[in-house]
Amino acid sequence: MNAAIPAKLPRRKRRRRPSDHPNHERWLVSYADFITLMFAVFATLYAISTVDAKKLQAMVESTQQAFEPNASKPSDQLLVGNQPALSKNAGPGGEVGLADLQEQISKRLAKEISEQRVEIEKDHRGLVISIREAGSFSLGSADLSSDAQALLLEIGTVLTGIGNQVLIEGHTDDIPIHTARFASNWELSTTRATNVIAYLLEHVKIAPTRVAAAGYAEHHPRVANSSEANRTRNRRVDLIILNPSTPFAGAPAKAPGH
Repeated sequence: MNAAIPAKLPRRKRRRRPSDHPNHERWLVSYADFITLMFAVFATLYAISTVDAKKLQAMVESTQQAFEPNASKPSDQLLVGNQPALSKNAGPGGEVGLADLQEQISKRLAKEISEQRVEIEKDHRGLVISIREAGSFSLGSADLSSDAQALLLEIGTVLTGIGNQVLIEGHTDDIPIHTARFASNWELSTTRATNVIAYLLEHVKIAPTRVAAAGYAEHHPRVANSSEANRTRNRRVDLIILNPSTPFAGAPAKAPGH
């Protein structure tokens, strides 16, 4: 007896899995990474901006010593012995800052300062060495006295050791002058300034490209011309050791009320 052949069962259809729902928040991962990176960058920049300058300088010097063991450490002193030395802040032309220079020159000219023949101060242009007329020039004359020449030699010792430009200015009081040699205070103030430059060029050997002269007559007094004592202060020649960033330009500040 033949066995019955079972009928084929219908295939069961496989259920399709529903497709995965698209993830619209995957960009948050990249965004978070970007924010983290930006935070790290700004944190690094902030750390660099607040670094201790002294520690940074020490690190730089240590690195230099490691690569150049025989290199000498630069000195902070502007004067070495009798000759001025360039500061470690000197620029390409040998210019130096004026932070310590005023103290150095004040010590060198202590006698003249105590005798009120010289005044030293800083203004917006640089360091001003003011040489009064008394003891330096005869009244109404532009000829340098022997004391003035000795003073310029002392100042010139400093000038030859630095590269800063120097502006020489002549100033008078407000009393008019009219002589065979000087028609006005303009001629007197200008001649005094140029005579100082001529002496520096000949006896100090300062480079001509570093100096300039100007005469201001009575128009830029140090103090008001209200007394003979004030007029004495205003009759002067100023040697301005200019800041490295200051060219041969700019006028001296006027006294209050002028």
